[in-house]
Amino acid sequence: MSSDGGALLLQAADRVLEVVGRMAACFDDYRDPGRTEHGLEALLRQRVFGIGMGYEDLNDHDEIRRDSVLALACGRDDLTGQKRARARDREYPLAGSSTLNRLELGTLGSAESHRYKKIVADPEKLDALLVDLFLDMHPQPPEEIVLDLDATDDQVHGNQEGAQFHGYYGHYCFLPLYIICGDHLLGVRLRPSKIDAAEGAIEELERVVARIRERWPGVGITVRGDSGFCRDGLMKWCEDNGILYVLGLTGNPRLKRRIWRQMKKSGARCAKRRKASRRFVGFRYRTLDSWSSKRRVVAKAEWLAGLRGYNARFVVTNIQARELAGKELYEDLYCARGEMENGIKEQQIDLFADRTSAHLMRANQLRAYFSAFAGVLIQIIRQFGLKATGMEQTQAGTIRTRLLKIAGAVRVTTRKIWVSLSSLYPRRRLFHDVVRNLAAASRQLRAAPT
Repeated sequence: MSSDGGALLLQAADRVLEVVGRMAACFDDYRDPGRTEHGLEALLRQRVFGIGMGYEDLNDHDEIRRDSVLALACGRDDLTGQKRARARDREYPLAGSSTLNRLELGTLGSAESHRYKKIVADPEKLDALLVDLFLDMHPQPPEEIVLDLDATDDQVHGNQEGAQFHGYYGHYCFLPLYIICGDHLLGVRLRPSKIDAAEGAIEELERVVARIRERWPGVGITVRGDSGFCRDGLMKWCEDNGILYVLGLTGNPRLKRRIWRQMKKSGARCAKRRKASRRFVGFRYRTLDSWSSKRRVVAKAEWLAGLRGYNARFVVTNIQARELAGKELYEDLYCARGEMENGIKEQQIDLFADRTSAHLMRANQLRAYFSAFAGVLIQIIRQFGLKATGMEQTQAGTIRTRLLKIAGAVRVTTRKIWVSLSSLYPRRRLFHDVVRNLAAASRQLRAAPT
């Protein structure tokens, strides 16, 4: 018996793009095959599927390692564990936490000779794979894409490497950098917190943009971020590489003086109508010494009703006014970056990307990758499995409770393995539709030219 009957959907999603198999190609495994019961791909599948099913910690696997449905989804042949080499492991078809932990601890240069830590990840290959999976999910390249940048806090509770106190958040944390395109996570970089939010953003964008343009040379790219990324180096890099940007700009007395006349008009109209009034104004602006050139700034001169009053906001962009007016640029393009917050929340809340409790930074970075690839499987279910069902925008936590947490039973006979899901499950029709849609997507993407 199992409460994770829907784990088979993760297996079906994995088959669409061979996600875990391609992940395994990003690792080097120096273990002796003759002494290995759990292959590298099986370990990765168990770890990533476990996160998708809601098991955020390694020690959860000491209990779920006996789950036959999860074992079946992970590709195990022995679903009861009766064929295990050691008597103490029988009845456990999957690996325990101590075995899974070895995925995170190997290091380049020492893994081959180390007694236990013999599996090592290649971060550059994992970074590239995240972008490749995004590209593979779109057989036809779009005309334009928007890359959202944002940093957030990842609170720590121990003596982890790189843990530092952050004054704004008020606790010890990491400051991971996320790059998201729509619903797709393209990059996650775990960083210490005593840094500028934009530190390393150019390097991350360089590799992501290069990989995208290699496959989609004609696609238009816009970079979007809040005022933490409004740095001359980042803007100049975008300008030099033919990339559009729209970034938040922190207000200062010079900027506020430039819009004071429009602000007074908004205030008068607000007093007359007794509701918020806003105007948009664009102008060329250059800082006293930190910017290398003048740039277009769009300001929102807003006066709010009641006691709130003055509310000015600024963005800087290299999009010309003839291409996009100030109101549309701010309201339709810049404000849409708020949707990225949902992607980060999904990673940290639903997919446990903040479970960075290992001592070493590289191990915590790998945990962030595991959450990212679990998110890829959820996105495959969303984009292909839930197509035309009205649930295309459903968050990972809701998908888990509605489609993955299903009571089921496994029966093994001489010739077949029977999986029976609860007849009382209220979303049987939806489940059947998702299975069919994923199978169709797998056939379609395999037939598409690369």
